Amino acid sequence: MTLAIFDLDNTLLGGDSDHLWGRFLVEQGIVDGEFYEHENNRFYEEYKAGTLDIRAYQRFALAPLVGQEPETLAAWHRRYMDEKIGAILLPASRTLLDWHRAQGHVPLIITATNRFITEPIVASLGVEHFLATEPEVVHGRYTGDITGIPTFQHGKVERLAQWLNETGHNLAGAWFYSDSHNDLPLLEQVENPVAVDPDDTLRSHAEARGWDIITLRRGERPMPLARDEENGE
Repeated sequence: MTLAIFDLDNTLLGGDSDHLWGRFLVEQGIVDGEFYEHENNRFYEEYKAGTLDIRAYQRFALAPLVGQEPETLAAWHRRYMDEKIGAILLPASRTLLDWHRAQGHVPLIITATNRFITEPIVASLGVEHFLATEPEVVHGRYTGDITGIPTFQHGKVERLAQWLNETGHNLAGAWFYSDSHNDLPLLEQVENPVAVDPDDTLRSHAEARGWDIITLRRGERPMPLARDEENGE
């Protein structure tokens, strides 16, 4: 069956769930506000520049989870979904997912953001299959580290290859939707790469290669994104 693969942040979502989680922690007084917001913004700029050290970032992002009771973390995440994620769920993303399902395609979300943050978001989109950066859990508690290959840049290609081997799926006719030049390694692997509200680097690459360029940020349906339109945040 044909795979329809999607990035999550700034692709299916109209914002970045990882960055918003950091903002949520600051607003809730869970972390030191000034320091954490500064570091959260610094890492986000490095991500956009393509220079992010994903393991260093994940140690930073996972640190507030260490030592917390599972019930506490679940309560935090419910508030986060209500206060931050509801506003960036895009109707056109659901339309696009439904279109692929109607074609008999298998949706798969693959995101560099860690599983703790993304699993409830992916569930809310009704997507069964997804790959994320995996936090390490020992005796039911987060250690602050990650396990396996982080799903970032070429790591997405490696983790996807593992998943394909485990599940028997393949990339014949596959689609991949992303907003970020960080996903160029995987975009180059599929027959149907699509740039979604892309950053400038990805837009230039997509234009040069003749890839489709769309927006999911206007209305109920995906729409072509004109050359002179700015990428929304």
